[in-house]
Amino acid sequence: MENELNLATLAKYFSDEDKAREFLEAIRWPDGPVCPHCGLTGNAYKLQGKSTRPGLYKCGGCRKPFTVTVGTIFADSHIPLSKWLLAYHLLCASKKGMSAHQLHRMLKVTYRSAWFMAHRIRYTMSQEPLSSKLTGVIEIDETYVGGKRRESMPYAQKPGQRPKDRLSPFAGKAPVVSVLQRNGRVQSQHMPRVTVENLRPMVEQMVAEDAHIMTDTSSVLSGALKNHKHDRVNHRAKEYVRYEDGVCISTNSIEGYFATLKREINGVYHHVGKQHLHRYLSEFDFRYNSRKEKDGDRTLMALKSTGGKRLMLRDSKAN
Repeated sequence: MENELNLATLAKYFSDEDKAREFLEAIRWPDGPVCPHCGLTGNAYKLQGKSTRPGLYKCGGCRKPFTVTVGTIFADSHIPLSKWLLAYHLLCASKKGMSAHQLHRMLKVTYRSAWFMAHRIRYTMSQEPLSSKLTGVIEIDETYVGGKRRESMPYAQKPGQRPKDRLSPFAGKAPVVSVLQRNGRVQSQHMPRVTVENLRPMVEQMVAEDAHIMTDTSSVLSGALKNHKHDRVNHRAKEYVRYEDGVCISTNSIEGYFATLKREINGVYHHVGKQHLHRYLSEFDFRYNSRKEKDGDRTLMALKSTGGKRLMLRDSKAN
Protein backbone atom coordinates (compact mmCIF):
# COMPACT_ATOMS: atom_id res chain seq x y z
CA MET A 1 0.00 0.00 0.00
CA GLU A 2 1.14 3.53 -0.68
CA ASN A 3 2.57 5.36 2.32
CA GLU A 4 0.17 8.30 2.29
CA LEU A 5 -3.51 7.75 2.97
CA ASN A 6 -5.68 9.86 0.69
CA LEU A 7 -8.90 9.61 -1.27
CA ALA A 8 -7.16 7.94 -4.23
CA THR A 9 -5.66 5.14 -2.11
CA LEU A 10 -8.93 4.64 -0.23
CA ALA A 11 -10.84 4.24 -3.48
CA LYS A 12 -8.16 1.93 -4.89
CA TYR A 13 -7.59 -0.42 -1.97
CA PHE A 14 -10.92 -0.35 -0.11
CA SER A 15 -13.36 -1.04 -2.91
CA ASP A 16 -14.54 -4.18 -1.10
CA GLU A 17 -15.43 -5.01 2.48
CA ASP A 18 -12.63 -7.48 3.15
CA LYS A 19 -9.90 -4.94 2.48
CA ALA A 20 -11.70 -2.25 4.46
CA ARG A 21 -12.13 -4.59 7.43
CA GLU A 22 -8.46 -5.67 7.32
CA PHE A 23 -7.41 -2.03 7.28
CA LEU A 24 -9.56 -1.23 10.34
CA GLU A 25 -8.21 -4.30 12.15
CA ALA A 26 -4.64 -3.11 11.54
CA ILE A 27 -5.50 0.30 13.02
CA ARG A 28 -7.45 -0.90 16.05
CA TRP A 29 -5.40 -4.03 16.77
CA PRO A 30 -1.72 -3.34 16.03
CA ASP A 31 -0.71 -6.00 18.61
CA GLY A 32 -3.32 -8.58 17.66
CA PRO A 33 -7.08 -8.94 18.16
CA VAL A 34 -8.43 -7.41 21.36
CA CYS A 35 -11.56 -8.96 22.84
CA PRO A 36 -14.14 -6.19 23.51
CA HIS A 37 -15.81 -8.39 26.13
CA CYS A 38 -12.92 -9.23 28.48
CA GLY A 39 -10.09 -7.06 27.11
CA LEU A 40 -7.72 -9.95 26.43
CA THR A 41 -5.16 -9.13 23.72
CA GLY A 42 -3.66 -11.52 21.19
CA ASN A 43 -5.50 -14.61 22.41
CA ALA A 44 -8.25 -14.89 19.80
CA TYR A 45 -8.54 -17.00 16.69
CA LYS A 46 -10.43 -16.41 13.48
CA LEU A 47 -13.50 -18.49 12.65
CA GLN A 48 -13.59 -19.51 9.00
CA GLY A 49 -16.53 -21.84 8.58
CA LYS A 50 -18.69 -21.73 5.46
CA SER A 51 -21.62 -20.27 7.38
CA THR A 52 -19.48 -17.90 9.44
CA ARG A 53 -19.72 -14.23 8.66
CA PRO A 54 -16.45 -12.60 7.50
CA GLY A 55 -14.10 -11.17 10.09
CA LEU A 56 -15.47 -13.16 13.04
CA TYR A 57 -13.08 -13.98 15.89
CA LYS A 58 -13.48 -16.01 19.07
CA CYS A 59 -11.74 -15.09 22.30
CA GLY A 60 -9.62 -17.83 23.86
CA GLY A 61 -10.33 -16.47 27.33
CA CYS A 62 -14.05 -15.69 27.65
CA ARG A 63 -14.97 -17.80 24.59
CA LYS A 64 -17.19 -15.05 23.16
CA PRO A 65 -17.27 -14.15 19.44
CA PHE A 66 -16.57 -10.65 18.18
CA THR A 67 -15.57 -8.62 15.14
CA VAL A 68 -13.53 -5.45 14.77
CA THR A 69 -16.68 -3.33 14.76
CA VAL A 70 -18.04 -4.56 18.12
CA GLY A 71 -17.94 -1.77 20.70
CA THR A 72 -17.40 0.95 18.11
CA ILE A 73 -19.61 3.42 16.26
CA PHE A 74 -19.67 0.93 13.36
CA ALA A 75 -21.48 -1.70 15.42
CA ASP A 76 -24.75 -2.97 13.89
CA SER A 77 -24.42 -0.55 10.98
CA HIS A 78 -25.83 -1.76 7.66
CA ILE A 79 -23.68 0.75 5.76
CA PRO A 80 -20.61 -0.91 4.17
CA LEU A 81 -17.40 -0.34 6.09
CA SER A 82 -15.70 0.93 2.95
CA LYS A 83 -18.20 3.81 2.82
CA TRP A 84 -17.55 4.57 6.48
CA LEU A 85 -13.83 4.91 5.77
CA LEU A 86 -14.50 7.24 2.86
CA ALA A 87 -16.83 9.36 5.01
CA TYR A 88 -14.14 9.62 7.70
CA HIS A 89 -11.57 10.82 5.21
CA LEU A 90 -13.93 13.32 3.59
CA LEU A 91 -14.79 14.93 6.93
CA CYS A 92 -11.19 14.95 8.15
CA ALA A 93 -9.65 16.24 4.92
CA SER A 94 -12.16 18.99 4.15
CA LYS A 95 -10.93 22.16 5.83
CA LYS A 96 -14.44 23.53 6.29
CA GLY A 97 -16.27 20.24 6.71
CA MET A 98 -18.69 18.45 4.45
CA SER A 99 -22.47 18.58 4.54
CA ALA A 100 -24.68 15.53 4.90
CA HIS A 101 -26.19 16.28 1.49
CA GLN A 102 -22.74 16.10 -0.07
CA LEU A 103 -22.01 12.79 1.67
CA HIS A 104 -25.42 11.54 0.55
CA ARG A 105 -24.57 12.29 -3.08
CA MET A 106 -20.98 11.02 -3.02
CA LEU A 107 -21.49 7.81 -1.03
CA LYS A 108 -24.87 6.86 -2.50
CA VAL A 109 -26.59 6.51 0.87
CA THR A 110 -29.81 8.14 2.02
CA TYR A 111 -29.66 11.66 3.43
CA ARG A 112 -30.83 10.38 6.82
CA SER A 113 -28.00 7.83 6.87
CA ALA A 114 -25.43 10.42 5.77
CA TRP A 115 -26.59 12.86 8.47
CA PHE A 116 -26.32 10.25 11.22
CA MET A 117 -22.98 8.97 9.90
CA ALA A 118 -21.57 12.49 10.14
CA HIS A 119 -22.82 12.89 13.70
CA ARG A 120 -21.33 9.57 14.76
CA ILE A 121 -18.00 10.60 13.24
CA ARG A 122 -18.16 13.94 15.08
CA TYR A 123 -18.86 12.02 18.29
CA THR A 124 -15.56 10.15 17.92
CA MET A 125 -13.82 13.48 17.30
CA SER A 126 -14.90 14.80 20.70
CA GLN A 127 -11.94 15.57 22.89
CA GLU A 128 -11.33 13.79 26.15
CA PRO A 129 -10.80 15.94 29.26
CA LEU A 130 -7.37 17.54 29.14
CA SER A 131 -4.71 15.49 30.92
CA SER A 132 -3.04 18.76 31.92
CA LYS A 133 -4.21 22.35 32.00
CA LEU A 134 -3.38 24.80 29.24
CA THR A 135 -0.34 26.94 29.98
CA GLY A 136 1.53 29.87 28.47
CA VAL A 137 -0.48 32.50 26.61
CA ILE A 138 -4.20 31.71 26.56
CA GLU A 139 -6.80 33.56 24.50
CA ILE A 140 -10.45 33.38 25.59
CA ASP A 141 -13.38 34.84 23.73
CA GLU A 142 -17.03 34.21 22.96
CA THR A 143 -18.96 34.34 19.72
CA TYR A 144 -22.60 33.93 18.77
CA VAL A 145 -23.69 31.43 16.14
CA GLY A 146 -26.81 32.28 14.16
CA GLY A 147 -28.05 34.26 11.19
CA LYS A 148 -28.40 38.00 11.00
CA ARG A 149 -31.62 39.49 12.28
CA ARG A 150 -33.89 40.59 9.46
CA GLU A 151 -35.75 43.38 11.26
CA SER A 152 -34.10 46.52 9.94
CA MET A 153 -37.13 48.82 10.28
CA PRO A 154 -38.60 50.07 13.59
CA TYR A 155 -41.26 47.85 15.08
CA ALA A 156 -44.80 48.83 14.10
CA GLN A 157 -46.77 50.23 17.03
CA LYS A 158 -50.53 49.84 17.09
CA PRO A 159 -52.71 52.55 18.68
CA GLY A 160 -53.11 52.04 22.40
CA GLN A 161 -50.13 49.68 22.72
CA ARG A 162 -46.77 50.34 24.32
CA PRO A 163 -43.73 50.37 22.06
CA LYS A 164 -42.28 46.90 21.58
CA ASP A 165 -38.91 46.21 23.15
CA ARG A 166 -36.04 45.90 20.74
CA LEU A 167 -34.36 42.56 20.96
CA SER A 168 -30.67 42.22 21.68
CA PRO A 169 -28.56 41.65 18.55
CA PHE A 170 -27.60 38.28 20.11
CA ALA A 171 -31.17 37.21 20.92
CA GLY A 172 -31.93 33.78 19.49
CA LYS A 173 -28.27 33.04 18.77
CA ALA A 174 -26.19 30.31 20.38
CA PRO A 175 -23.23 31.48 22.53
CA VAL A 176 -19.94 29.64 22.05
CA VAL A 177 -16.94 30.16 24.34
CA SER A 178 -13.50 28.98 23.22
CA VAL A 179 -10.24 28.68 25.13
CA LEU A 180 -7.19 28.66 22.88
CA GLN A 181 -3.56 28.12 23.79
CA ARG A 182 -1.50 30.23 21.45
CA ASN A 183 0.24 27.94 18.93
CA GLY A 184 -1.53 25.04 20.61
CA ARG A 185 -4.94 23.52 21.21
CA VAL A 186 -8.44 24.93 21.41
CA GLN A 187 -11.54 23.72 23.21
CA SER A 188 -14.98 25.17 22.60
CA GLN A 189 -18.20 24.88 24.52
CA HIS A 190 -21.78 25.85 23.81
CA MET A 191 -23.31 27.68 26.77
CA PRO A 192 -26.94 28.65 27.33
CA ARG A 193 -25.71 32.05 28.56
CA VAL A 194 -22.29 33.64 28.91
CA THR A 195 -22.13 34.53 32.59
CA VAL A 196 -19.42 34.66 35.22
CA GLU A 197 -21.00 31.64 36.95
CA ASN A 198 -20.82 29.59 33.73
CA LEU A 199 -17.35 30.73 32.72
CA ARG A 200 -15.47 30.36 35.98
CA PRO A 201 -15.68 26.53 36.24
CA MET A 202 -14.60 26.21 32.60
CA VAL A 203 -11.55 28.42 33.18
CA GLU A 204 -10.59 26.69 36.44
CA GLN A 205 -10.81 23.27 34.80
CA MET A 206 -8.84 24.09 31.64
CA VAL A 207 -6.39 26.93 32.40
CA ALA A 208 -3.32 26.73 34.66
CA GLU A 209 -3.06 29.33 37.41
CA ASP A 210 0.20 30.75 36.05
CA ALA A 211 -1.15 31.18 32.49
CA HIS A 212 -1.26 34.62 30.88
CA ILE A 213 -4.82 35.16 29.68
CA MET A 214 -5.80 37.62 26.97
CA THR A 215 -9.34 38.73 26.18
CA ASP A 216 -11.22 41.70 24.81
CA THR A 217 -12.87 44.24 27.13
CA SER A 218 -15.85 42.01 27.95
CA SER A 219 -16.84 42.57 31.58
CA VAL A 220 -18.12 38.99 31.84
CA LEU A 221 -14.76 37.53 30.87
CA SER A 222 -12.94 39.84 33.26
CA GLY A 223 -15.14 38.75 36.14
CA ALA A 224 -14.22 35.10 35.63
CA LEU A 225 -10.45 35.68 35.50
CA LYS A 226 -9.69 37.41 38.79
CA ASN A 227 -7.13 34.81 39.86
CA HIS A 228 -5.09 34.92 36.63
CA LYS A 229 -2.71 37.32 34.96
CA HIS A 230 -4.97 39.09 32.52
CA ASP A 231 -4.51 41.60 29.71
CA ARG A 232 -7.17 43.04 27.43
CA VAL A 233 -7.35 44.67 24.02
CA ASN A 234 -9.95 47.32 23.33
CA HIS A 235 -11.63 46.48 20.03
CA ARG A 236 -14.05 49.39 20.40
CA ALA A 237 -11.08 51.76 20.22
CA LYS A 238 -9.82 49.80 17.19
CA GLU A 239 -6.98 48.33 19.20
CA TYR A 240 -6.16 44.80 18.07
CA VAL A 241 -2.46 44.29 18.89
CA ARG A 242 -0.04 45.89 21.28
CA TYR A 243 3.28 44.87 22.82
CA GLU A 244 4.22 45.11 26.47
CA ASP A 245 7.61 43.86 27.68
CA GLY A 246 8.04 41.88 24.47
CA VAL A 247 4.69 40.09 24.85
CA CYS A 248 2.13 40.35 22.05
CA ILE A 249 -1.23 41.17 23.61
CA SER A 250 -3.90 40.20 21.13
CA THR A 251 -6.86 37.89 20.56
CA ASN A 252 -6.19 37.52 16.83
CA SER A 253 -5.59 33.75 17.05
CA ILE A 254 -8.98 32.99 18.53
CA GLU A 255 -10.66 35.53 16.24
CA GLY A 256 -9.14 33.63 13.31
CA TYR A 257 -10.53 30.39 14.71
CA PHE A 258 -13.99 31.94 14.99
CA ALA A 259 -13.74 33.21 11.42
CA THR A 260 -13.11 29.69 10.15
CA LEU A 261 -15.86 28.26 12.36
CA LYS A 262 -18.46 30.70 11.05
CA ARG A 263 -17.43 30.16 7.44
CA GLU A 264 -17.89 26.44 7.97
CA ILE A 265 -21.38 26.91 9.38
CA ASN A 266 -22.52 29.61 6.97
CA GLY A 267 -20.90 28.23 3.84
CA VAL A 268 -21.17 24.45 4.29
CA TYR A 269 -23.78 23.54 6.89
CA HIS A 270 -25.96 26.68 6.55
CA HIS A 271 -28.07 25.76 9.57
CA VAL A 272 -27.01 24.12 12.83
CA GLY A 273 -29.57 23.29 15.52
CA LYS A 274 -28.65 24.37 19.04
CA GLN A 275 -29.20 20.83 20.30
CA HIS A 276 -26.49 19.57 17.90
CA LEU A 277 -24.06 22.48 18.08
CA HIS A 278 -21.73 20.64 20.50
CA ARG A 279 -21.21 17.95 17.83
CA TYR A 280 -20.07 20.50 15.25
CA LEU A 281 -17.80 22.18 17.79
CA SER A 282 -16.11 18.81 18.37
CA GLU A 283 -15.47 18.55 14.63
CA PHE A 284 -14.11 22.11 14.33
CA ASP A 285 -11.86 21.71 17.40
CA PHE A 286 -10.52 18.36 16.18
CA ARG A 287 -9.52 19.71 12.78
CA TYR A 288 -7.96 22.83 14.30
CA ASN A 289 -5.96 20.86 16.87
CA SER A 290 -4.65 18.52 14.16
CA ARG A 291 -4.09 21.29 11.61
CA LYS A 292 -0.37 20.51 11.32
CA GLU A 293 -1.05 16.87 10.42
CA LYS A 294 -1.50 15.56 6.90
CA ASP A 295 -5.02 14.67 5.85
CA GLY A 296 -4.31 10.95 5.98
CA ASP A 297 -2.75 11.16 9.45
CA ARG A 298 -5.73 13.17 10.68
CA THR A 299 -8.05 10.45 9.37
CA LEU A 300 -6.07 7.77 11.18
CA MET A 301 -6.24 9.77 14.41
CA ALA A 302 -10.03 9.89 14.14
CA LEU A 303 -10.32 6.19 13.29
CA LYS A 304 -8.22 5.20 16.30
CA SER A 305 -10.75 6.87 18.61
CA THR A 306 -13.75 4.85 17.40
CA GLY A 307 -13.43 2.19 20.09
CA GLY A 308 -15.58 2.34 23.21
CA LYS A 309 -18.00 4.82 21.67
CA ARG A 310 -21.55 4.11 20.65
CA LEU A 311 -24.16 6.64 19.59
CA MET A 312 -27.80 5.83 18.96
CA LEU A 313 -30.06 8.14 17.00
CA ARG A 314 -32.30 8.75 19.99
CA ASP A 315 -29.28 9.85 22.04
CA SER A 316 -27.65 12.08 19.42
CA LYS A 317 -28.83 15.30 21.09
CA ALA A 318 -27.81 14.41 24.62
CA ASN A 319 -24.29 12.90 24.48
